[in-house]
Amino acid sequence: MHVETWLAFCSIAFLAAAIPGPAILLVVTHSLQFGTMRSLITVAGNITGLFTMSACAILGLSALVMVSSTAFTVIKIIGAIYLLYMGIKIWRSGIRINTIEKAQQVPFKPLSLYAQGLMISLTNPKAIIFTSALFPQFVNVAEPLLSQFLILAVTLMTCSFLCLLSYSLLSQNLKAGTKKFASGNLLGKIFGSAFISAGGVLAISAQR
Repeated sequence: MHVETWLAFCSIAFLAAAIPGPAILLVVTHSLQFGTMRSLITVAGNITGLFTMSACAILGLSALVMVSSTAFTVIKIIGAIYLLYMGIKIWRSGIRINTIEKAQQVPFKPLSLYAQGLMISLTNPKAIIFTSALFPQFVNVAEPLLSQFLILAVTLMTCSFLCLLSYSLLSQNLKAGTKKFASGNLLGKIFGSAFISAGGVLAISAQR
């Protein structure tokens, strides 16, 4: 895999991981309740789910490539359309980050935190669709597939971990009274534009 391809994948994976969603809200909640270090248990559960979804995408796409290169190209186009759709949706609706003003005193159960992080990941249909849509865009069928998929999966998991950790740390600032944030509409424009651009570029490349 070329460095340029990997860097392009990193940028999209990071943007996807940075957009607030159920996993981020859960990590922020646990961070406020139990602290940043303990919230990493929740992050570990979420990353495990992400790895599971990536593995399913890898197995399915590998089999598809072996059967039909045309079908693989069709999936690439569908994936590009999905990125465009997501970008337009984010642009129009903006991004709203929900916060919790006061941490609730609840018993600390590591297994429960891990299970919640895992289930949030596995039951998120958008994450499943995104994983399946994103991987084909950066795979070169002329090169060994397994090594490419492993690089993409590990990169996606790392980006997700870093973003979740960042939100966990940010929640501690919120807890301390820091309430200065960029406008949700502005964030929506930034992330939406990035996804629209990425989807447009991938749609064009899929036609070649």
